[in-house]
Amino acid sequence: MLRKSRWLAALACAAAAAAAHAQGQVNVLCSVPMPWCEAIAAQFTRDTGIKVGLSQKAAGEAMAQIAAEKANPKHDVWYAGSGDAHLQAAEQGLTEEYRSPMLPQLYDWAVKQAEQAKFRTVGLFIGALGFGYNSDLLAKKKLPEPKCWADLARPEYKDELQIANPNASGTAYMTIATLVQVFGEDKAFDLLRGMHRNTNNYPRTGAGAIRAVGRGETTLGVTFLDDGVIDIAAGFPVKLVAPCEGTGYQVGSMSLIKGARNADAAKRFYDWSLSVEGQKLVADTKNFQTMSNRATPVPAGGIRMSDIKFIPYDFGKYGAAAERRRLLEKWDREVYALPRG
Repeated sequence: MLRKSRWLAALACAAAAAAAHAQGQVNVLCSVPMPWCEAIAAQFTRDTGIKVGLSQKAAGEAMAQIAAEKANPKHDVWYAGSGDAHLQAAEQGLTEEYRSPMLPQLYDWAVKQAEQAKFRTVGLFIGALGFGYNSDLLAKKKLPEPKCWADLARPEYKDELQIANPNASGTAYMTIATLVQVFGEDKAFDLLRGMHRNTNNYPRTGAGAIRAVGRGETTLGVTFLDDGVIDIAAGFPVKLVAPCEGTGYQVGSMSLIKGARNADAAKRFYDWSLSVEGQKLVADTKNFQTMSNRATPVPAGGIRMSDIKFIPYDFGKYGAAAERRRLLEKWDREVYALPRG
């Protein structure tokens, strides 16, 4: 009897293990803050039973890893990060074409992102580019309130600015591309050189710059404005600026990685991430992006896109690998290599 009980127990364990295996796993490379990544991973597992292997990297670093692992992908889905980087990955054949059944539920800007990439990516959220400042530090140092991109090169802001390194950060690359479209390339690089003279640190993520502003480590930081709302909600003395000349915007995107080992689970994660269920919990992690599903509520305190002057940002041109490489090499050579003294 005892032997039979043990046999039945072993059979039950084997059946449970087989069921868990059948549910599967998806490996996600995530390019938003870790609390957001962890929240979607946990909820997806609760909703589907599929386990999530999670890695978090900034968009530029994620793109580099996907390219390096092209012959043997370690991840199945690239979740979030700037749309420029996702378009580049699509152009280089690093991501799979997939037409999600969720597309009819999405805003036009999200579908347009998919169409532009021949359905090798899709819009996940939208966010406006700008900068923020620490109002306490600004008053203490008796500095003028910045209102425009051009202000960031003013000599009175020397050692007061942070902007991420564009070789690692999609936020910073989009800043370069935005300034080129606003001012023309020559004037944009003059401005970038002036900003470089005022920069005290180049963090690896765009969010890192505004976090430093909130903590009082720097006075000014270039960021997506939604990232700054996080600090405001936490009680930090941060003021956000939509630049007077106009600004670019990101379509934070999502892509299936070509050659992924867990393709079926990856598609389930992709579809789920475009659903209201997959998007509404973003606000619970104190993030304030406008998500791509029309039925997902806009978070309280989020940025009102109608209040911002947007440029007609050329995602096709500035998301192309050759143009991105050219601008980054020029920035390395003509801006970053210069002394800041």
